Amino acid sequence: MPANVTAPGRFGLIVPSSNTTAEPEFRAALPDSVTVHGARMSLESVTVDALDAMSDDVRRAADLLGHADVDAVAYACTTGSLLHGPGFDAELEDEIESVTDAPAVATARSVVRALEALEVERLAVQTPYTADLDEKERDFLEESGIEVASIDGRGIEANVEIGALTPDDAAIQVREGVDAADVDAVFVSCTNYRSLAAVEELEDDLGVPVVTSNGATLWDLGRAAGFAVDGPGMLFDLE
Repeated sequence: MPANVTAPGRFGLIVPSSNTTAEPEFRAALPDSVTVHGARMSLESVTVDALDAMSDDVRRAADLLGHADVDAVAYACTTGSLLHGPGFDAELEDEIESVTDAPAVATARSVVRALEALEVERLAVQTPYTADLDEKERDFLEESGIEVASIDGRGIEANVEIGALTPDDAAIQVREGVDAADVDAVFVSCTNYRSLAAVEELEDDLGVPVVTSNGATLWDLGRAAGFAVDGPGMLFDLE
């Protein structure tokens, strides 16, 4: 059973250097007794080549988090953990675990676990990404057994621009781009896209689960660490 939500704990986050969203969204969803500790990998532009180069830094970042004796670690980057298709996410988790001696999750794999837990078969995806990354995300999800009914991106490369988007921006993109009658759930992708605060409002409007990258990662990290996490939305209502 998960530990009491007030139990003390430490969560480690490995994030792109330009990510300004993951740590605040995790902090807002966790009790004061669970602290969040970040380690950064160099990334400014969200492109295939830059994400690929960034993954070379994961071992150094994991080693530094291991010094803090964290209870669990998340590789908190969606496209960075799906870039090479299913299996690469599992390799990242294994590498981080071997370095930190703590349970690890990678966002892409966390998203699949969350969608499977919600029994999602057909999905609408909203992203801030360029078309080439959207196609990689579609391929990853479909190879993981989830049908992608639609995927819509904003075409942004600069990660600081993604981080400047608001939950209202995410809500508008979802409402304008998703036909909820055609899907089992909506996924808002990117750990730097501030969207977790929009989840409950969107679920009330659409009537289907809305999963975000940080929401899925936080839910999965709590599961891995044995901590109960009280986040927003249907995902966190699962037993």
